[in-house]
Amino acid sequence: MSNYPLSYKLSWLPRLLKPSLGGDRGGFTAPEATLIEQPPARTVRLAFIGDLSAVANRDAPECDPAIAALLASADLVVGNCESPIVERARNAFGTRFGTHHAMSERFLADALAATGIERGRLVLSLANNHVLDQGVAGFDETVAALERLGIRTIGTVAGGPVQHHAAGPLTIGFAAFTRWRNAEAAAFEGRVSMDSSAWPMAEAAAADLTCAVPHWDWEFRHFPRPATRMLARLMAGHGVGLIAGHHAHVVQPAERIGKTVVAYGLGDFLGTSLAWQPWPARIGSILVADVSADPATRGKVAAYKLHFFMRQQAGGHERLVPVDALNRPARVSARLRAIFPSLQL
Repeated sequence: MSNYPLSYKLSWLPRLLKPSLGGDRGGFTAPEATLIEQPPARTVRLAFIGDLSAVANRDAPECDPAIAALLASADLVVGNCESPIVERARNAFGTRFGTHHAMSERFLADALAATGIERGRLVLSLANNHVLDQGVAGFDETVAALERLGIRTIGTVAGGPVQHHAAGPLTIGFAAFTRWRNAEAAAFEGRVSMDSSAWPMAEAAAADLTCAVPHWDWEFRHFPRPATRMLARLMAGHGVGLIAGHHAHVVQPAERIGKTVVAYGLGDFLGTSLAWQPWPARIGSILVADVSADPATRGKVAAYKLHFFMRQQAGGHERLVPVDALNRPARVSARLRAIFPSLQL
């Protein structure tokens, strides 16, 4: 049914219980940088958040005002909708035990309000392995719910391989796709983008900046696999200027490939596992990119920064707190420095 290799399946539970720092750590750059020597006079701000799910939240999360203000400062917020939006779970057993995802339209609306994200400034990718957890009917219900809420979507076959959305005066092209699926291939065909190579350059050229939003790599590993880094280089060579990845459920490094900014894994924005998820997987990040709107450098990423936060369990929901506001940040800071050696906390 799924397309995970056997070695992935066998390592899934051990890595869930203990997220791994293993792998190739070479060549990653600092998590923030200025990319244009002369700062532009006018910029558009994009904020990329990680996987968004209701699995670890029975009700809307709490959000530190600093995080809400950061998200409110963005002209466009982009994330991954990890849970189908349905009023009744069709796979009741799997949903109860967390193997199948689902969230209500009301939960999503309340979560966005709590985190300072306006629906009209939000773009959500549906290209992920859980999007058909509630069946084809659940997928259709999700698309309809997001349309009712006024939330734009990417990552569907119907929208094409590169989907354009306005961000201030700029046009941003989004190439969203998933490498993984939890259902049969036939169910994904015609609905969810799984093509990571066939982006028409004519469509990409129509955008001021092309961003890739891939659902890739292996879960609960802080360092991406060589094949993932190779795909990032391929996308950079095809003119993609910014890549913001999902699926690992833990934060992963950032690097520059030429002028392309790559954040391999942002972690979860709202928890995609049960309440007992180990603490390293509770660290999330928000990638903020300021994009030039000046005529000479239009569409170039002027600066970027990863903002780290912790998801704390608070009864039936999560509390999002910046890492620098934690009471006991030592082990979180140590984990982040293992991934980003030059990070100043």
